[in-house]
Amino acid sequence: MSKSLKRVQKHMDELGLTSDILHVTVPTNTAQQAADVIGCAVDQIAKSVIFLGTQSGNAILFLTAGGRRVDVKAASALAGEPLGKADAALIRQQTGFAIGGVSPIGHLNPIRAFMDPRLAEFDVIWAAAGTPHHMFDIAPALLQDKTGATLAVFTEE
Repeated sequence: MSKSLKRVQKHMDELGLTSDILHVTVPTNTAQQAADVIGCAVDQIAKSVIFLGTQSGNAILFLTAGGRRVDVKAASALAGEPLGKADAALIRQQTGFAIGGVSPIGHLNPIRAFMDPRLAEFDVIWAAAGTPHHMFDIAPALLQDKTGATLAVFTEE
């Protein structure tokens, strides 16, 4: 078991989350591929999109419904600073995860988070569990509570 997966499982245990982590054996490089594997709507896939706060130098997490894209202008306004692309090194350093497996929980460092209201329209959503091959299901309200994410509109129309 990878360090990232172990960290997510440990954090889930500490938070009292009882979801089982699903091992995915086929490629899930897109939200649609992940939804096809799970058998859910594409917007039930919670993408963890990381941006760099260009003034603070901090990674900022945007939990986005799978079929949506982050509007960088709207996201910057929410973050209170301009946002730039977070490279793989920054993501790994600040979250402990590699691109493609960024989990909304289990980060190495505290992270500011925002959550797409579209995710709250479902009873259950699915998120990466620290690797590109592992996912877990969770109620959106529980994910928002456990991540401290602010529910806000930041996606393109």
